[in-house]
Amino acid sequence: MTDQLLDEEKYGLIAQMHRASVSIPSNIAEGFMHQHSKEFLYIALGSCSELETQTIIASRRSYLASQVLLNIQEIFDHESRMLMNRIKSLRKTSTTIHERRITSNEHD
Repeated sequence: MTDQLLDEEKYGLIAQMHRASVSIPSNIAEGFMHQHSKEFLYIALGSCSELETQTIIASRRSYLASQVLLNIQEIFDHESRMLMNRIKSLRKTSTTIHERRITSNEHD
C-alpha cells in the first residue's frame, strides 16, 4: 500500500506506517514470550489504531483510492477485534487463576 504514496512521504508518513505495521506483530510476539502479557497486546492494539489513522491521513491527502481505504479499514477492524478478544480471554483467564489461588489459600 505504501508503494502508492508519493516519494516525498518516504521519510514521513511512509516511515511511520512501516514502524506501526511492524510494531503490531512484534508486540504480539513479545507478549507471548512474557506469558501472554496483556500490556503488549494493548500496545499492538494502539499500533493498529495508529496505522489506521495514518491510512486515513493518506486517503485525505488523496494518496489512496477510497476503495483501497475501505479494504484496509476492514482489515484493521478484523485485527482490532482479534486483539480485543484475546485481551478479554486473558482477563478471564487471569481472573479464574486469581479465584483459584484465593480458594486454594482458604483451604490451606
